[in-house]
Amino acid sequence: MKWIELTFLGYSILIVLASFINLLRIDYWWIRMWDFPHLQLTALAFLGLCGWLIWVHHYNWPNYLVPIFLGAAMVYQAWMIVPYTRVHQVQVPPVQVSDSGQAGHDLAEISLLIANILMENNRYGDILQLAQQQNPDIILILEANEGWCQALKPLEPHYPHRLLHPMDNTYGMLLYSKLPVQNPKLRFLIENHVPSIHAQLILKNGQSIHFFGVHPEPPSPTEHYRSTERDAELVMVGREARRLKDPVIVAGDLNDVAWSHTTRLFQRISGLLDPRVGRGLFNTYHAQYFFVRWPLDHIFVSKHFRLVHIERMPACGSDHFPMFVTLQLNAAANTPTDLPKPDEDDLEEAAEKVDKAKED
Repeated sequence: MKWIELTFLGYSILIVLASFINLLRIDYWWIRMWDFPHLQLTALAFLGLCGWLIWVHHYNWPNYLVPIFLGAAMVYQAWMIVPYTRVHQVQVPPVQVSDSGQAGHDLAEISLLIANILMENNRYGDILQLAQQQNPDIILILEANEGWCQALKPLEPHYPHRLLHPMDNTYGMLLYSKLPVQNPKLRFLIENHVPSIHAQLILKNGQSIHFFGVHPEPPSPTEHYRSTERDAELVMVGREARRLKDPVIVAGDLNDVAWSHTTRLFQRISGLLDPRVGRGLFNTYHAQYFFVRWPLDHIFVSKHFRLVHIERMPACGSDHFPMFVTLQLNAAANTPTDLPKPDEDDLEEAAEKVDKAKED
């Protein structure tokens, strides 16, 4: 076997292992990290296949396995990513043009800006300018310390309802709201240094909606050696969201990608919908490196909403791009009927994750 054939054989084995290792239900970070780069692995598999077809002309055992392996990896990656392209049906229906001009519909809208600002970032003016330009009803700031809390004080006259909890461990959260807020709660669901927010927001039409702001700890060599605590927090929020009859929005940096097993489990447990499905990836991380980007910042909504607008905002000095979304409470017509639902295995897995996280 020639050296070039050996090279492509070794390359294909590495790409295939990286593509499928995430199927292992193991919580250690060095397994879960492979949930993220499916788009990058697709490109690497494609490049490997092209190189094989150009430079290799002898298809002897085990040479012929290379294009099969790389093709299988590409098909699997496509299966994961295609839902977040325009060829897939949307999960959250768009607002109809005929509806958007009707009286009272603007009173049923809510706009939300999410920004993981990177605690060490000091481009405070960029966030203030973005807030002024978009003028959202709700602003959720993640990774905020006391310096950020003070720097964003110019927002306070415009956002009379606030829940501010700056921290120096990159898990501080600041919630600013123009809408009235009822029963605001700062909660530590799993870990005593990782907060989340639950509040009821009152829209201009008087409708109450539940808002959850989340930022669980990621599995990584510098943060946590496993994903159990992150997964358990998402499961707990998902359970609570499913029990609520009022409209629900869950937003934040989940430290997980949209297509991962954990995020899809969260959707089935919660019954919530992803407005990116059928519209785009909206990769929010890493803002400085285009070749390692994936969707970490999420907005999930209950069946009650239609989508008015969703957009990734320009970089503001952080390693995350902010996200902006405008939603409208949905009329009874055209409400999605194929909502995510958990099966017995999902419920059992969810219970195991929460129990394991609480035991440790």
